[in-house]
Amino acid sequence: MGHEIVPLTPYDEYNQQLEANVRPPQWTNPTPTKPYHFVVIGAGTAGLVTAAGAAGLGARVALIERQLMGGDCLNVGCVPSKGIIRAARVAATVRDASALGVHPGEVRVSFAEAMQRMRRLRAKISPADSARRFAKLGVDVFFVTGTFLKNDTVTVTGPDGTASTLQFKKAVIATGARASAPTIPGLDTVEYLTNESLYSLTELPTRLGVIGAGPIGCEMAQAFARLGSQVFLFEGADQVLSREDPEASTILRDEFERDGIRLLLDSQDMSIAGADGGAIRISVRCRGQRDEVVVDQLLVAVGRAPNTDGLNLDAAGVKYDRSGVVVNDFLQTTNPHIYAAGDICSKYKFTHAADFMARIVIQNALFAIGPIGKRRASRLVIPRTTYTSPEVAHVGIDPRDAKRTGMEVDTYVQQLVDVDRAVLDGQDHGFVKIHTRKGTDRIIGATIVADHAGDLISGIVLAMSNGVGLGKIASAIHPYPTQAEAIRKLGDQFNRKKLTPINQRILGFLRRLNVGD
Repeated sequence: MGHEIVPLTPYDEYNQQLEANVRPPQWTNPTPTKPYHFVVIGAGTAGLVTAAGAAGLGARVALIERQLMGGDCLNVGCVPSKGIIRAARVAATVRDASALGVHPGEVRVSFAEAMQRMRRLRAKISPADSARRFAKLGVDVFFVTGTFLKNDTVTVTGPDGTASTLQFKKAVIATGARASAPTIPGLDTVEYLTNESLYSLTELPTRLGVIGAGPIGCEMAQAFARLGSQVFLFEGADQVLSREDPEASTILRDEFERDGIRLLLDSQDMSIAGADGGAIRISVRCRGQRDEVVVDQLLVAVGRAPNTDGLNLDAAGVKYDRSGVVVNDFLQTTNPHIYAAGDICSKYKFTHAADFMARIVIQNALFAIGPIGKRRASRLVIPRTTYTSPEVAHVGIDPRDAKRTGMEVDTYVQQLVDVDRAVLDGQDHGFVKIHTRKGTDRIIGATIVADHAGDLISGIVLAMSNGVGLGKIASAIHPYPTQAEAIRKLGDQFNRKKLTPINQRILGFLRRLNVGD
């Protein structure tokens, strides 16, 4: 955890605007005069939500950030990736427009303009995470490195080596995680991209290799393919998005092949070396056959490492391991006065998860007395979405998870090919699956594959969070025609299943009586 600042490149007007907001070059760190109620280390989503919430309740708060406020999400994650994905989706829409009777002519993609738009919009969004905004909220913002001196004190050290101490009643570790690379022979001999450097590109790679078919790898492989790169996607498992429903992975694989991505699944024994002209040679064995690919750029999208180094957690009595900081269900560390939230301590490495974990920290640190009134992280219903086309969204558990725990489930499936709006939109390559505890309408999980699955999953999250069963969803009127109707149709499926043979015989008897009349 050094003082090096990740450069914003290219250093154009938009990245200068971003810098002015999230790490002002002329910022003067405050001089601490008394102990803080809260010292928050890390100004990503978890840290920002904690700092803003605590300050809004009247607490004295110090916020420490050694890089850029906004964390991965704003700077090298959710925000820039979705800017690129939007451009890629439009390119694909124009490419496929003739199927709808629209003939726009030749598609010309300017990668430089698409990336410039991303930087412009990222800068436009950044004031919400800015140093000045948080200072106006009453937060003391420090652009320094924070290190625990003891169990109630943090030392902050600036680039010039000047150090001061911040005493606290409560502290929150929200330092997040960073990209990590797998052990691949030769990888350290070439220059490769991660999500932390990908969004600085200004020229489209003619040939792009992507290692890892998880969410980041899949999103960027498809986006770059649609923008014009020849993409090679390497994955050690035998399917893309290996943690998702196999049917979802199959649909996505078909779409990738349609986009021209070359899939190298079941990749084993990989080795990497430099090639002529700065290119990168990748040798790999796929399903028993040796293959060799040469690319101009290589994106490594495998693994995350927690940012624990340099914090001196031992001095604060905080236990940690290779996965990050160890917390209990109340998000307390082994030092009960120090909490953690976000990627540093959670397996759910999503912005929305970090947001709601931070809310739990505020509740538990400021209001709860003893176990009464405390909120538990395990009670959060956390969805996830991979923003490919179609999107893949999931919440809760699936039959594989249930089988491991011995839980019996019922599964209800609605294919989009039988949903009118999906058919009319030309987006019927997908489905909605809802899993309930066997014999009940209690929803325990769901998977959606659809062009707007990330939006659709929220209705199911709402139902799960508030104990609304699948049967009741059927009674909620959904506008026709919409793709969300697929969820209502699953409620109808459940209610039809409730018609037991006895009920069906009774209904049949009543119908016969009516006919007789």
